[in-house]
Amino acid sequence: MACLLETPIRMSVLSEVTASSRHYVDRLFDPDPQKVLQGVIDMKNAVIGNNKQKANLIVLGAVPRLLYLLQQETSSTELKTECAVVLGSLAMGTENNVKSLLDCHIIPALLQGLLSPDLKFIEACLRCLRTIFTSPVTPEELLYTDATVIPHLMALLSRSRYTQEYICQIFSHCCKGPDHQTILFNHGAVQNIAHLLTSPSYKVRMQALKCFSVLAFENPQVSMTLVNVLVDGELLPQMFVKMLQRDKPIEMQLTSAKCLTYMCRAGAIRTDDSCIVLKTLPCLVRMCSKERLLEERVEGAETLAYLIEPDVELQRIASITDHLIAMLADYFKYPSSVSAITDIKRLDHDLKHAHELRQAAFKLYASLGANDEDIRKKVLQNAPDEILVVASSMLCNLLLEFSPSKEPILESGAVELLCGLTQSENPALRVNGIWALMNMAFQAEQKIKADILRSLSTEQLFRLLSDSDMNVLMKTLGLLRNLLSTRPHIDKIMSTHGKQIMQAVTLILEGEHSIEVKEQTLCILANIADGTTAKELIMTNDDILQKIKYYMGHSHVKLQLAAMFCISNLIWNEEEGSQERQDKLRDMGIVDILHKLSQSADSNLCDKAKTALQQYLE
Repeated sequence: MACLLETPIRMSVLSEVTASSRHYVDRLFDPDPQKVLQGVIDMKNAVIGNNKQKANLIVLGAVPRLLYLLQQETSSTELKTECAVVLGSLAMGTENNVKSLLDCHIIPALLQGLLSPDLKFIEACLRCLRTIFTSPVTPEELLYTDATVIPHLMALLSRSRYTQEYICQIFSHCCKGPDHQTILFNHGAVQNIAHLLTSPSYKVRMQALKCFSVLAFENPQVSMTLVNVLVDGELLPQMFVKMLQRDKPIEMQLTSAKCLTYMCRAGAIRTDDSCIVLKTLPCLVRMCSKERLLEERVEGAETLAYLIEPDVELQRIASITDHLIAMLADYFKYPSSVSAITDIKRLDHDLKHAHELRQAAFKLYASLGANDEDIRKKVLQNAPDEILVVASSMLCNLLLEFSPSKEPILESGAVELLCGLTQSENPALRVNGIWALMNMAFQAEQKIKADILRSLSTEQLFRLLSDSDMNVLMKTLGLLRNLLSTRPHIDKIMSTHGKQIMQAVTLILEGEHSIEVKEQTLCILANIADGTTAKELIMTNDDILQKIKYYMGHSHVKLQLAAMFCISNLIWNEEEGSQERQDKLRDMGIVDILHKLSQSADSNLCDKAKTALQQYLE
């Protein structure tokens, strides 16, 4: 059986292969079955906790031989079991180890092993399968390729506490989406797993609980079934409530809360049910406390955000529970001191979790303020400036067009919040507020743009355009540029705010500003010139036309190019009224300037001028 490794791995590891590693593999080929068994046992002891040894043995070809021995009818059950144990240990190494095992078709071999009558061998195969399927490099679909596998795993659930633990863990990791949920549900997952919640083994109870959380997620069919399941005379929701009590392990509390949350969101439990209002919600708020581990705080905030998202009453209750809004401010204080961290791996871990914490906090902020104006006012209000700066910086990233967090934040009243920040005395807050609005407006719908303009007001927009802070001015121009994109939006905005915007553009082009500021302003004019009706605001404004002409002849190429974009959009042949616009601009001497620029040493400027001149010839 061929088992290929990527060349870089092979080279780096081969240089360190020792004679003893080769000796372990050679013993697997001994004609004496007892010596082979002892060789496998010695190999097992050698690889425990030793990743270098695992990699050596994989490179030397141990995996194909172990799989061969595992599948041979002549191999003793003890030998097969030891082979499965060694393979499981190899899988606990690096992700590359798991890839190597998958390349050798380990999963079909282990699944075949589950047909054995021997329980110890079955448990060893399941333990190895569990390790492989919980690796991020293993495709979940491999569990569902053979239709006989799921029913056989269901049947094995009754064999021992170990089969229960490993199978439930495999199910919870491999259930990704409605198709997998349906397969498991149709094969009796609910009935077969429910009684495991009363198992004497904590690990079994925990894995069964995790199974129910992934089965119920966004699945009304499973959730409606779970509500009515009885275990030892007790309904499942009541069992979940008992498992989220304070005296239970945190992992159990959190997973039980997720089960009840998902059942509630799927419509199986009412939002005003006491198990949600008095048990699940307070439990999730507790998980947001700074006493909890980072991972628990992230999961707690994200689950709470999901629970309360559609229900204003739950949002109101959450906002007054255990100082939740103040508690979320702590999510922005981590890590407390980057400079004090010397371990690079620890720093990477901390920064990753810092991002996750902040994103989770914003998801929860978004859900808290989704429907109620009073709650919105509490979010980020009266927080210290340093937290507001960090929080608003995060919002800038989360509001990028491609961010999955953009929609819930938009729905949470973020526009009003950010417009409020632009009025802050702190320049960093003004920058972040306008920057986030700029990102929000990028490729946004007309409604969002209208909301921004209404909330910000033209008066505040003008104040920002005359702000003494260069960054504020640049981001405000960026916002205007994003607002004035796509023709229907340009025409709509200019029909209501055209006069004020043209005044602002004139003031900036006349003022003592940097090249970057004037370039951005000319780009705004180019966008206006791209409108259908909006371009008339330029054509009827001789002062603006003279300024565009002036910048076409400027000494700085960036400004010449930006002015060229304005002219190109005004004279484009395919648009109505282009002949009249061309004639007016010719009379102003624009064509003469274009001829001069077509001889420019700057290739970009030269090409743009030639393209513009072509419009006069067609």
